[in-house]
Amino acid sequence: MSVLWSKQSATVHDVLEALPRDAAYTSVLTVLRILEKKGYVVHRADPAGGRAHVYSPCVPATKARRLHVRDLIDRLFGGSSEELVVGLLEDESLSRAELEQMKELIEGRLGGGAGAGVASDPKGAPPAKSKRGKKHVG
Repeated sequence: MSVLWSKQSATVHDVLEALPRDAAYTSVLTVLRILEKKGYVVHRADPAGGRAHVYSPCVPATKARRLHVRDLIDRLFGGSSEELVVGLLEDESLSRAELEQMKELIEGRLGGGAGAGVASDPKGAPPAKSKRGKKHVG
């Protein structure tokens, strides 16, 4: 997906060339088809002709990340966002700058500090409930 988000559209060969490691053509094609079935990408005939298809993302990166973080929290952390955050904070590889950025985002959500309003819900909607009934901001 990162290749498609950066290029806006790409053929399977374009994706293969942009990947940081070797992959089989059929593997990349399979992943793109799965992403298409899930509604993340669409394809059209290559305007240059031939049998190739051009794939384009139809879900913005930010939306996809939010959905997958929520899924990760539900599946791996039992619906607890706090467990995920604690795990991140206990990670010794986080830099001081990354920790400061997290601090600003948290202070913004709490309504105080330098980052006030940075990560707040612009619609002012109440937190949604996950499948397990726990509240989260979506």
